[in-house]
Amino acid sequence: MKRSEMIDKISGTTKEFDFIIIGGGATGIGIALEASARGYSVVLLEKSDFTKSTSSKSTKLVHGGVRYLAQGDVGLVREAVVERGLLTQNAPHLVKNQSFIIPTHGLFDELQYTVGLTMYDLLAGKLSLGRSKRISKAKTLKRISTINPDKISAGVVYHDGQFDDTRLAINTLQSATELGAIVINYCSVNGLLKDDKGVITGVKCFDEEGGKQYEIKGKQVVNATGVFADAILMMDSPNAKKTIAPSQGVHLVLDKSFLPDNDAIMIPKTDDGRVLFLVPWHGRVVVGTTDTPIKEESLEPIALEEEIEFILKTAARYLTKAPKRSDVLSVFAGLRPLAATEEGKKTKEISRSHKIFTSASGMLTMVGGKWTTFRKMGEDLVDKTEIKNGWPKLPTKTKHLKIHGYKENPDHNNPLYYYGSDEAAILEMASKIGNGTLISKSLHVIEAQVKWAVEHEMCRTVEDFLARRTRCQLLDARESIKMAPRVAKIMAKELGKDEAWQTKQVEDYLNVTMNYIL
Repeated sequence: MKRSEMIDKISGTTKEFDFIIIGGGATGIGIALEASARGYSVVLLEKSDFTKSTSSKSTKLVHGGVRYLAQGDVGLVREAVVERGLLTQNAPHLVKNQSFIIPTHGLFDELQYTVGLTMYDLLAGKLSLGRSKRISKAKTLKRISTINPDKISAGVVYHDGQFDDTRLAINTLQSATELGAIVINYCSVNGLLKDDKGVITGVKCFDEEGGKQYEIKGKQVVNATGVFADAILMMDSPNAKKTIAPSQGVHLVLDKSFLPDNDAIMIPKTDDGRVLFLVPWHGRVVVGTTDTPIKEESLEPIALEEEIEFILKTAARYLTKAPKRSDVLSVFAGLRPLAATEEGKKTKEISRSHKIFTSASGMLTMVGGKWTTFRKMGEDLVDKTEIKNGWPKLPTKTKHLKIHGYKENPDHNNPLYYYGSDEAAILEMASKIGNGTLISKSLHVIEAQVKWAVEHEMCRTVEDFLARRTRCQLLDARESIKMAPRVAKIMAKELGKDEAWQTKQVEDYLNVTMNYIL
């Protein structure tokens, strides 16, 4: 995945591509994989880095959504648990089975959750990750050594998927490019091309790095920009109706000592009626999330004080070791691109299912959805395009498509496990040029990972590497700041940049990452 080669493929070409996808988050990436797997020509354009916004800030769960079942949305849950099962098969190096324990308060709770979760298992059919069951208070305390014994009567165990969102994004983009897709980050769409009937025939885009403007022709332009979908709709038609109701979700990252065991905790009823997860992830614990309606979309949303306090307070109630502000290694906020719906509905009640809108100009816009169903979202969008444009109906080829890096039974104690089958090449690179030196001991990052990210994963900035090619920013924001100068130096050598570039990169990274520190 080399950016210069991708730019060459769009410069000066008169080719009309089948799909031009605006947006390099989960939605756009799912569409790019589906379309390229069916043999269509695809260009995906992202104005910043892939998954820079919402898609890198998830709760790290591939899940059917237990609470959607409680809301009666059986169809969405069925779709999600099936997709969850397919993902564990297609990307086993990134998606794993995670056991959760719900702490219960009395017999009614125990019955309610055991019955509900048994239905959850049944919906998954052959793709179920394990049976749900009630366990005694003694067993619950043994499995979760830090849970407050005064808060529980017993526990209910169930299974869901856990993953690394941006690593899945990068590997899926690599799969799409292996199938012929052109994917470019730091390339913003700043105009739409139309014929004399007002039908979209392509896009104008600006290469932020090279400083050049391009025009690309395409049969189907897709708006997959998530929380920014309305900006593209306004570009198409200045009077376009609002389609997005963004909601903010915040997560805190704590040291493993707060949840030293292998089970995750799901607290089903918090003060605001949401669920709270405490999930082991990369040797840390991710605690979240909140659901706060937001007026303004932004690439770097900032956690509100009340959201932070709410998470700390709720976690403290259930843990024997209450987390304090000083224990927080990183705090991150992401926006959910919820489909705008009737006034007065709470954001937690807005459906997470995806919707596709067709504009008068022929542009397709996808809103809603979530990481778990990103493959199915791509399938639905390409199906819709074939019908709309009168193209022959082609079957989906992604249901059992192994994602780049596919490797069974990874050793999760190996710091490089999430590279899957690419790990061998990274280690070979390290031994050849002697860059197996650790950049961070606590986060287990070696210099070869930086070189690899630049050469093979379209990593362009220090932030790309520390926030998304690795997860250092989320795992320990302060430690990641210490790593920035070394990362900048290695990247500068690879990209042919000078010292001024390095200084600016470190400065930019510091400015962004200060928002991840309490």
